[in-house]
Amino acid sequence: MKKILYILMIIGLMGCTTETVKDAKQENVLPQIYPDYLNVTIPVNIAPLCFNMADEAALLIDAVITDRHGNNLHSQGEESVDFDIDDWHALLGQNCGDSLSVTVSAKYADGWHTYLPFTLYVSPDSIDYGICYRLIEPGYEVWSKMGIYERNLSSFDERPLIENTQFEGCVNCHSFNRGNPANMSLHIRGPHGATLLSKGDGSITAYNTKTDQTLGLCVYPYWHPSGRYIAYSTNTTRQTFHSVHPNRIEVFDEASDLQVYDIENNELLLSPLLKQDSIYETYPVFSADGRSLYFCAARALPEGNHQLDSIRYNLCRIDFDPATGNFGERIDVIVDAVSQHKSISFPRPSYDGRYLCYTLSDYGQFSIWHHEADLYLLDLATGEIRPMTDANSGDTESFHNWSTNSRWLVFSSRRDDGLFTRPYFCHIDAQGNVSKAFMLPQRNPRRFYRERFLSFNVPDFIIGPTRFDSHKASRLINDEYRKDFGVRAKR
Repeated sequence: MKKILYILMIIGLMGCTTETVKDAKQENVLPQIYPDYLNVTIPVNIAPLCFNMADEAALLIDAVITDRHGNNLHSQGEESVDFDIDDWHALLGQNCGDSLSVTVSAKYADGWHTYLPFTLYVSPDSIDYGICYRLIEPGYEVWSKMGIYERNLSSFDERPLIENTQFEGCVNCHSFNRGNPANMSLHIRGPHGATLLSKGDGSITAYNTKTDQTLGLCVYPYWHPSGRYIAYSTNTTRQTFHSVHPNRIEVFDEASDLQVYDIENNELLLSPLLKQDSIYETYPVFSADGRSLYFCAARALPEGNHQLDSIRYNLCRIDFDPATGNFGERIDVIVDAVSQHKSISFPRPSYDGRYLCYTLSDYGQFSIWHHEADLYLLDLATGEIRPMTDANSGDTESFHNWSTNSRWLVFSSRRDDGLFTRPYFCHIDAQGNVSKAFMLPQRNPRRFYRERFLSFNVPDFIIGPTRFDSHKASRLINDEYRKDFGVRAKR
């Protein structure tokens, strides 16, 4: 037994040894690494940015991170560099608001090559504890195994909140009140359909959100900053497949309305302005002060018209009074995308009230399969609109959410391979300057994403670990009881 332990110890020590970078050819170019972390801005509390060489011919990869004071962090590996997590956080903490220099060397069959150093800027703006997302296979007609997962952004720890192995159905539309995991709305589709609400006291209630005065179940939730209200849409949704089209699949609404749920009184608050048959209304979000409701709206197609590429959505707004739950008497168009032959989806205002980010595509409202979809930033103080050029790519940018300090944006992108959505982050400073986006860190990124054939869907920030009781939730889902949503009587 002692001999076996000794052998294992020797093997372990051998695995920890590094090879000295010597006689390296000095390349006059930046390294090509995966993911592309060259010259990105990162939070001071982010997990280590481990990476591979973009090609797969390298025998070894070596990286040295150096600050202005001569401190350095070193890692070497056969597939990727994997920085010690404690040393990484110590170095970032010592250089908050400053830059780090990263020198990469790679050993190939002809020897070592050393590349020009690149920079990591360590922002003093920290990022929230973590994100939640749905992991789902990129299928269309049926769901397979899926779940809602929580990832700690300062480490590589991931855990499931709930998975559909505990029941038959689909989990989606998870939403938190400004990142607070104690306030959560979670939608279940399928034979055990329900909306689960966690209201901050640790309890979970399963609701039937369909009423005789609304189109269907409540989806696309967004919490009011007070925690008292949740805005929802109801959508009659269809999907179709393109025979020859780069977007592959089209998801569209045949009808949609908006409503706000009053948690205290268990009532849906309705407005005739948000229930027009001639208008498709969707993706409601409250303003930072809670006194407005932003949403997307398009003119409905005439009956018999199936030209889906003619459906285009504007960004609109209606007043909302949190004291009474009453809506305003008019709808304002905030961004007229239709006149530009474009369409807006997924509006998200920053929590400080300064900006609103949305996705712009050629048509429709389900932009995750639109390869032309990009992120745009609306300055709510000046009305200025501009593309988030440094965050965008040549492929799909879609669903996004703000960190609670309104300095970071997480969004879904297909830039990696055109098929799977993966989480990216970018920094937005007080002047609205947008940094280059970087992918969610993994220990061995190439191996991780190659072996996980799943899309990261609807990422949202959380300020701390969730205390979601998945066993209690699964019992509620499998139970037949559902509490009904009420509707406020007309006054």
